[in-house]
Amino acid sequence: MTRYLLRRLFLMAFVFLALSLLAFSLSYLFPGDIVQNLSGLRQIDDSQRQQLISYYQLDHNILQQYLAFLTRIAHGDWGQSFASQQPLLQEIQLLLPATLELASYALLLSFVIGIPLGIVAAFKPDSFVGKSISAIAMVGYSLPIFWWGLLLIMFFSLALGLLPSAGRIGVLYEIPHSSGFMLYDILLADIDYRSEALYNALQHLLLPTIVLATFPTTVMISFVRDAMLNVWEQNYIKTARAKGLNRGQVLYRHGLRNALLPVIRQIGLQFSTLITLAMLTEVIFSWPGIGRWLIDSIYQRNYPAIQAGLLVISTMVITINMLTEILHAFFNPLARRG
Repeated sequence: MTRYLLRRLFLMAFVFLALSLLAFSLSYLFPGDIVQNLSGLRQIDDSQRQQLISYYQLDHNILQQYLAFLTRIAHGDWGQSFASQQPLLQEIQLLLPATLELASYALLLSFVIGIPLGIVAAFKPDSFVGKSISAIAMVGYSLPIFWWGLLLIMFFSLALGLLPSAGRIGVLYEIPHSSGFMLYDILLADIDYRSEALYNALQHLLLPTIVLATFPTTVMISFVRDAMLNVWEQNYIKTARAKGLNRGQVLYRHGLRNALLPVIRQIGLQFSTLITLAMLTEVIFSWPGIGRWLIDSIYQRNYPAIQAGLLVISTMVITINMLTEILHAFFNPLARRG
């Protein structure tokens, strides 16, 4: 296990090195003034320019500039946003919890729905229920997320008026910012309208969570179904059934334990997909997360924000994937051998 961890840590270090080189090179690849791209300042006079050139070590070789870039990133100096003229790290700290909250609930929903439906579809694959679940999974896999989100807004928000179509909470509720996670902040807040605010926040969360969870749920159904069918053909399953155990006992004692082991790896893979799909979902539902902020930065040609957003999202995806790989290897000795 130690050797496996060292290999994975070396691989993660190499990936982070490549990511930092890409993020560093963006300042030179973006159009415009290199000093403005690095600092995020719009108006720079001659004396300030010389100070910034010295600060960013632009008068040194490229290696020293790269090392200075890593030093600034480590100390939290990520520059300023062209749009708001605010420190980028401060903006990211305010927006990132909203994206993590939405992605986490969508991932939880996909597991809660996808795993049981996958097991049911594998339990009787040729039955009407099994074929219906597989067909629904195929349809859900093919749904364009922007069309699906707008369809739910038209039906539940505009036609029925049951659910809100934008934002994280109603404008009537003022919640003190503590962690950035809305539901957790509501529970911590010392307010008289906690239950009303919590209900309103859950209403705002429901539609974007359903839209974002649709794709990973269909993937989870297909993955669990195929894993269960594969395990069901193994010799130890046939031996257990030959001993007299019924189908339910074999499924509970032997099938689930082995079929759901690869699901651990799916956590990282689906989380990466959720972060990507969250950008579209946040735009559709006006969700104030880092995905919507990054897309707005692209439209605004806010180059320092694009660089910072790429660095944050890529780091988060790489870290989650690596942690799930290590966790999967911890429970599966065959993965360590591979």
